[in-house]
Amino acid sequence: MTTTTNTARLTKGDYQTYLQQGISYQQYKQNMSEDLALNKDLKIKEYINLNQRRMHRVEKTYIPSAQIITQVKNLKHKTYWLILTEHWCGDASQSLPALHALAELSEGKIEMKLMYRDQNNELMNAYLTNGTRSIPKLVQLDEHFNVTGIWGPRPTVAQKLVKELKANPATASSYANELHLWYAKDKQQNLEKETAQLLFRANLYCPDCLS
Repeated sequence: MTTTTNTARLTKGDYQTYLQQGISYQQYKQNMSEDLALNKDLKIKEYINLNQRRMHRVEKTYIPSAQIITQVKNLKHKTYWLILTEHWCGDASQSLPALHALAELSEGKIEMKLMYRDQNNELMNAYLTNGTRSIPKLVQLDEHFNVTGIWGPRPTVAQKLVKELKANPATASSYANELHLWYAKDKQQNLEKETAQLLFRANLYCPDCLS
């Protein structure tokens, strides 16, 4: 998960505005269904349809571990997850349902807001991955809108797998199939481990010290 960022151009006020403009996971799913019905690009419709099925599967099968549940329950401060995504993004379909489940477990301590990459160029360009606009990208903020962590676009193990597959001419064109097989076998375990690291960082920060 190698990330190149430039957060200096964004202020606390910018982040506050983004959070106000962001949408809930439920609204995102509703928008996704409308996009599937109305989008005229058949290839994009195919991606959206597939991603809806992936999200439904993760919603049904992801079971948070006892450790992550305890960690979520023990969060000391209000935490925001601002996530850049798009309906057609396969990686987002694998991570958003699990992240939403953890936010729900927090009973309000974690507030998750989603934003569309292609409608928010300034935010996306501040959180590039090796120079690319890869999504999903999660920006973790404290209650005073200080950045306390960054994650994305996929777990580190998956990122390494994609790099290897793309570098091999024999697998470069079919890397997505192998990636989603990996997701199916992993069952969001690596995502959970890296989310645990984010939450650890959230508890390290003293919002009143940084406000």
